[in-house]
Amino acid sequence: MRVTELNIYPLKSGRGIPLQASDISAEGLPGDRRAMLVDPSGHFITQRELPAIATLLAFHENGGMRFSSDGKGEIFAAASGQRMDVAVWKSIVNAAVADDEVNGTLSEWLGRDVKLVFFDESAERIASLEWTGNETPVTFADGYQILVTTTASLAALNRDMQANGEDSVGMDRFRPNIVLETDEAWAEDRWSAIEIGGIRLDLVKPCARCIMTTQDQQTGSRDVPSPMKAMGRIRMSADRRVPGVLFGWNVTPRGIGRIAVGDVATIVEDRTEGWAIKRRG
Repeated sequence: MRVTELNIYPLKSGRGIPLQASDISAEGLPGDRRAMLVDPSGHFITQRELPAIATLLAFHENGGMRFSSDGKGEIFAAASGQRMDVAVWKSIVNAAVADDEVNGTLSEWLGRDVKLVFFDESAERIASLEWTGNETPVTFADGYQILVTTTASLAALNRDMQANGEDSVGMDRFRPNIVLETDEAWAEDRWSAIEIGGIRLDLVKPCARCIMTTQDQQTGSRDVPSPMKAMGRIRMSADRRVPGVLFGWNVTPRGIGRIAVGDVATIVEDRTEGWAIKRRG
């Protein structure tokens, strides 16, 4: 079992950036989800309600970020010195805010009034203690530090789609940080922890999926094949703690170090039972 992809998403809900190697910190992959768009009240905005965010590409550069959108040029954004409280699900984070000119440009590009905020050195947030068991830092990700998916599970999902006359989808629909090449579909449901590059990674919670998986991750279009029906057929959670359809696992790192594409991943602890999935028929 080896790492086949590493990805970060500097802007929450923006385009992913593939990496050949990455450090692993307590927050996950450095640079991941360090910026986010919010409405004027400070509530976070994602592709769920604004699919056009998929057209934004953000790179870390000189202490800030450079943004581009297809056919609309580029802008450089950095913290302005202003701060505001922003909401990411149930978390409230005191974040740094970009200047008015940057916010105006992004609002024009997206056709909606938005502000750009940064998770800087003064921002604080922890992942859910219910699942991690102890206080672990996280940035603007939905809830946890790293998302892991596997190639065998995607292949199984696509086989079901094709068997039902639906076109297949790529792994980018699920926005993983780490993709593992595997032979057995859904084997990750039985893993409690894996190790890559000497770093223990605990699989703390399966990832419930939403409408973002139905959107093209370059254009934001929803006029593309959707994996939701297939996940409903074969990946519906039977555990009320995490309702809905599942694909991938949220992971909390228990060490620091560096990993790379091609690294071997080893299962170091199994669950006594796999995650409960509703069976068809």
